Amino acid sequence: MTSSLPHEPPKAPPSSASSPVAVIARQAIVNAQHVVVGYELFNRSRTAVTHTAATDVILVFNALSHAGSEELVGKKLIFVNCTHESLTGGHLELLDPDRVVLEIPPLGHAASEEVAMRTPILSGLRKRGFHLAFNHTVLQSTYAPWLPLADYIKLDLSVLAHDQLAVLISYADRHCRAELIAEKVETAQQYDVVSSQGVQLFQGYWFARPSLVETKLLAPAQASIIELINLVRNQASTDEIEQALKKDAALAFNLMRLINSAGFGLTREITSFRQAVMLMGLKKLFRWAALLLTASRSGGVPSSVGQTAVVRGRLMELLALETLPPEEADQAFVVGIFSLLDVMLSMPMEAAVGLLNMPEPVAAALLRREGFLGDLLTLAEACESSDDAAFDQTAGLLHLNSQQINLAHLQALAWADHLAE
Repeated sequence: MTSSLPHEPPKAPPSSASSPVAVIARQAIVNAQHVVVGYELFNRSRTAVTHTAATDVILVFNALSHAGSEELVGKKLIFVNCTHESLTGGHLELLDPDRVVLEIPPLGHAASEEVAMRTPILSGLRKRGFHLAFNHTVLQSTYAPWLPLADYIKLDLSVLAHDQLAVLISYADRHCRAELIAEKVETAQQYDVVSSQGVQLFQGYWFARPSLVETKLLAPAQASIIELINLVRNQASTDEIEQALKKDAALAFNLMRLINSAGFGLTREITSFRQAVMLMGLKKLFRWAALLLTASRSGGVPSSVGQTAVVRGRLMELLALETLPPEEADQAFVVGIFSLLDVMLSMPMEAAVGLLNMPEPVAAALLRREGFLGDLLTLAEACESSDDAAFDQTAGLLHLNSQQINLAHLQALAWADHLAE
């Protein structure tokens, strides 16, 4: 007999209820063999005159949190335009510095005092592992304190004449170790000129035009984000923070997406919320939650979808605890709470699972209902849909009786209701 607590599974929302998007352009930077070594990212959700520290933060956050089927940069270098104000932003703490190139703008009036004042900030970023890129003005005497910090120097072919290029390339070769990037290369003739003078990196229309990517964010409820922020500020326990993550499927997805992304720089995949919280630490968790609150928008998938995912996760966790230790039962929760990612993200489940680099047992359960976790998911779905045949079959496979399942379902519903209070 199926659970007496039917819980109607949600329907996929219409496209108008999709997650918020921001438009990011990326342009390849290639080497002399025309192999892509990195991408420069541009925020195309704004106009050129509104480049601020805030738009820098949102660009990086959207790139990190992108939930689309297409990776923005993969494992390539990320070149990010910065304002000097954004260089002290906490959003940089969420990045793997070894993969990020911060493009530092000139100061305009180039006052020696201001160059000296900003040098410790740039030096600190370099010591943290970030790469720094400047345009050709860094070769001027006023910017001498910055030149040893340069990993890359960009030469803009749209503003530099051939004789200027030759002088700048020669000076750079003699006075710094920075790699030179010829940008705005639009013709074969321009390429021949700079490559014949030793330039090894290139960017421009002759190689690749910028491509647009609509970044999709899965927006948690603002109340859930605020609760997480308050818990972190009050230095709550790992248990309390883990519970806050478990109550909002979108919040949980965003954290797992970030911490397993190439941009975060971990060498092993994280599969539990407890691991994620402990590895991230309270300081980074606060920064991330604050950015998530800033980037969140109204709309998104109906709240019933996330609620169903939370109930599923808790039901599967409780049933798994009948036979598994707590750390393994946590994977059952992960399967349950992410079992509606295809609905939340409006994409096939295979593409959604690929965003999180889930371990094989979790992926097999989500994609093919295979293994112990797959049987638990099938049973949870049978509880929602009152499918007697599926309920009886999977309950038998899992050696669970109706009383155990009904009690666990009651507890899961009560737990989810309590979290929502």
